Amino acid sequence: MSSTTIVPEATARDRLRIIQGARSVALVGVSANPIRSSNFVASYLIRTPMDVTFVNPAYDEVLGRRSYASLVDLPEVPDIVDIFRREEAIPGVVDEAIAIGAKVVWFQLGLRHDAAAAKAIDAGLEVVQDRCLKIEHARFSGRLNLAGFDTGVISSKRRRPLA
Repeated sequence: MSSTTIVPEATARDRLRIIQGARSVALVGVSANPIRSSNFVASYLIRTPMDVTFVNPAYDEVLGRRSYASLVDLPEVPDIVDIFRREEAIPGVVDEAIAIGAKVVWFQLGLRHDAAAAKAIDAGLEVVQDRCLKIEHARFSGRLNLAGFDTGVISSKRRRPLA
């Protein structure tokens, strides 16, 4: 696949299969800052059955868990490499994911890099672009509501329409 080829989108079935088959995920570029989306996603994912590891050389620890400097430093190869980095950093992360033998590279919501995605596909990895792993996981597990999280409220009452 050439870098000018448009990379096919992962379908909902593809994303469901990826999530159901994943035992582990590495969040690359996760932030310890609680107002960053990567921290929100990390807070959610550590409550799932997946083994979640963090990769960001700026931190020794995020959410009470060790943060590694790079993918090559991880003790085990993650099934999914979830990328929270700027677009220009994506090719380097994809190269590391290929080098360690990851199965999937997942570019978070708002991130696309067709050349890096094509390289990953050529190397045998699956690619999901411009999707949030937390949102997709919550959607497929029935934990997604309007605010993006599970309220824990079960009710037969109809909700009033939003004004």
